[in-house]
Amino acid sequence: MSGVPIYQTAILPEWIDYNGHLRDAYYVLIVSLACDALMDRLRMDAAYRQRTLCTLYTVEMHIHYLHEVKATDTAIVAVRIAGADHKRIHAAFEILRAGHTPAAAAAEVMLLHVRRQPQAPTTTPFPAEVSAAIAQLRAATAGLPASVPGSRRMELRGTTGAP
Repeated sequence: MSGVPIYQTAILPEWIDYNGHLRDAYYVLIVSLACDALMDRLRMDAAYRQRTLCTLYTVEMHIHYLHEVKATDTAIVAVRIAGADHKRIHAAFEILRAGHTPAAAAAEVMLLHVRRQPQAPTTTPFPAEVSAAIAQLRAATAGLPASVPGSRRMELRGTTGAP
C-alpha cells in the first residue's frame, strides 16, 4: 500500500456485473466515497461545508483497472497527496482487496475547492487550517512510492484512428 488508509467498504451484491466482478462504475463510486473521507480528514466535513458553503469538486479523474474485485472482497482505499496548491488537490488513490496484493485499481483525481454561489460556483483558496491539513497529509505520504501506474494519455498507438 502506497498511501494512508482512508476508506473501507464491503462490496454490495448489486455492484457485481454479469462477469462476476465489480462493475467498472462502482470502482469510481468507491473512489468518490474515499474523496468524502478525505474531505473529512482535511477538516472539510459536513459542518465545514454548511458553514462556509465551500466544498471540493472533482474536475478530472483517471482510473486504472488492474485486478478483479469479487463480491466477497472488502475494498480498502489508501490515499497519497501527489500535489496541492492554494485551491487544488491532486490525490492518488489505490483500491486494495483486503488480504490481497497488489492493488485492484488506481485512480488519480484533481479536486478543486469551490464556494457554492447562487449564480454559479466559484473557485476559492483553502483556509489556513485546511491548507495545514493538506500539507500534513502530503508530508506523511511524500516518501511513499506509487505502486501503481500514474496517469497517461489514452491513445491507440500505431493506428490511423480509422476503424
